Amino acid sequence: MSEILTLAQIKVPGTAGSKEEAIREAGEILVEAGAVSAGYVEAMFEREKSVSTYMGNYLAIPHGTNEAKDTIARSALSVVRYDTPVDWDGNEVRFAVGIAGVNNGHLEILSKIAVVFSDSEEVDRLLAAGSAREVYDLLNAVNED
Repeated sequence: MSEILTLAQIKVPGTAGSKEEAIREAGEILVEAGAVSAGYVEAMFEREKSVSTYMGNYLAIPHGTNEAKDTIARSALSVVRYDTPVDWDGNEVRFAVGIAGVNNGHLEILSKIAVVFSDSEEVDRLLAAGSAREVYDLLNAVNED
């Protein structure tokens, strides 16, 4: 099984200044990783129109709609950390975690991410991480079965 999260799929710091730019930034990493086709990024915007992907604790998890399943080649994550919070419908987001899952694989990935981000000490460690490598080391558990 290929890794769900690789070092190349982490960007520290991100460059987006808006929610739309953050969705595109997280989505383009998934495209560059060969996990999804470009159509998946548009499906991420469609999902956001129907329901906010803001989760709390500075986290948003943009992902595509169910109709975009055929644009997913493999399960993967992208992680973008922002030094300056991005306004996500009035909420501060410091992490945009793009997610794509084959055969509902995103549900297991989501639960692993939720566990990390529900722990404020873990979030503080992620905020303090000085590099993509440090973020990867903190989130590497998503690659474990």
